[in-house]
Amino acid sequence: MGSYLSRSEGPSGGQEPSRGHALLFTSPISGRGGTTLHGPAAGVALTDPQELAGHRQQRTVLQLAWASAVFLTYPMARITTLALLVLALRAAAGMTPSLEETYAAQGRLIVVSFASAPFPHSARAEGHTYQGKLYPAAEHYADSTVALFIPQGFRETDRIDFIVHFHGWNNTVAGTLANFHLIEQLVASGKNAILVVPEGPHNAPDSFGGRLEDPNGFRRFMDEVLATLRARAGFSRKDSSLGRIILSGHSGGYHVIAGILDRGGLARNADEVWLFDALYSQSDSFLAWSDRTQGRLLNIYTDHGGTKVESESLKTRLAARGAPLYATEETALAADTLKSHQYAFIHTDLGHNEVLDQRGEFTLFLKSSVLADR
Repeated sequence: MGSYLSRSEGPSGGQEPSRGHALLFTSPISGRGGTTLHGPAAGVALTDPQELAGHRQQRTVLQLAWASAVFLTYPMARITTLALLVLALRAAAGMTPSLEETYAAQGRLIVVSFASAPFPHSARAEGHTYQGKLYPAAEHYADSTVALFIPQGFRETDRIDFIVHFHGWNNTVAGTLANFHLIEQLVASGKNAILVVPEGPHNAPDSFGGRLEDPNGFRRFMDEVLATLRARAGFSRKDSSLGRIILSGHSGGYHVIAGILDRGGLARNADEVWLFDALYSQSDSFLAWSDRTQGRLLNIYTDHGGTKVESESLKTRLAARGAPLYATEETALAADTLKSHQYAFIHTDLGHNEVLDQRGEFTLFLKSSVLADR
């Protein structure tokens, strides 16, 4: 996809460039890192809004003609082609594709409001003040959106595995999916699991996890996840229960994960925890959970994201205990090697907002995980 540079800030206060995304109609997705475009629109990536508006109708005509030809010629491509036709027709009418439509070629995305979502929450009823600036509740703590993504080829079983990802500061569900390509990376990994991304503080510098930090809050949340899937996913099985759970967090997402591990209300709360430049504090919570459940902790950290000191301190504590510790550089990482370790501390030269997808790190963590293949 085309890209533009935007700015986002993490808990460390440092700013890193992050990638936005452009509207681009393409043929089926080809692995991580974007799309492969075939047909008459190949090579056209519009990122400037005025340029996009000026060329929308011309490109839509070409894409409709190409998609129609594919539909008639290749029966197996018809489902994806129909999704492309819908997107192209909406663009011709000047309509922006919904989040669900954006990812339709890769699976089923369900975007819904949850009663058990992190927000609203009484602790942010008056908003939140950071560095003298008020972030009002109505703008930043009223969004109860949760996104659930089911990859194409998902196999129904009696237990459903999940990756629950928590975004960091100054972000949203839509921004997280677009900037870090979590859906594309899950598809590329081949793992048979459902991705869940709840809205945290909406575009706010805040790590608070709202209801998910309340006692039993995560149990209520996952109950609602299962109920939503039974009602809306079109699964033939209606009796599936919770399987493996991986908690993943970038930047300020660590705080809600620690709260879930301490008092989430499930027997284990998580089988694995992944921290993407996110270990700012709460090390005792991560250790207590791992000691209790033998859960697996993967921690990737940078030099300037504000997590290096805490990461190396926890690494030292584990080494002193004789724990099965694996420490390596991110550039030397391999899924097969990573798979055999309970504790992994991975140093990287990447920036704070690059650790999830710049080199396919989320995909690599998935491939090394306890999750079954599709």
